[in-house]
Amino acid sequence: MEVLQNEIKQLIIDALNLEDISIDDIETDAPLFGDGLGLDSIDALELGLAIKKKYNFVIDADDSNTRQYFSSVANLADFISSQTNQ
Repeated sequence: MEVLQNEIKQLIIDALNLEDISIDDIETDAPLFGDGLGLDSIDALELGLAIKKKYNFVIDADDSNTRQYFSSVANLADFISSQTNQ
């Protein structure tokens, strides 16, 4: 799971052009939005597109769980893992 988490961290950095941040700067359990990494709704859309390209599945923006999936790298890794192992 740590490999996937680091992959997601790198995906976040690449998709959002966060040049001043390394994967070591992103805490696995820290919030991605608000007080954590400070991402916003536009970032969420960009990240959703990057996930679609890399992992070949779509995250439903209308799904009530989507906010939870995107809350941290750990949650995103769990969600991606569950989707790609089906």
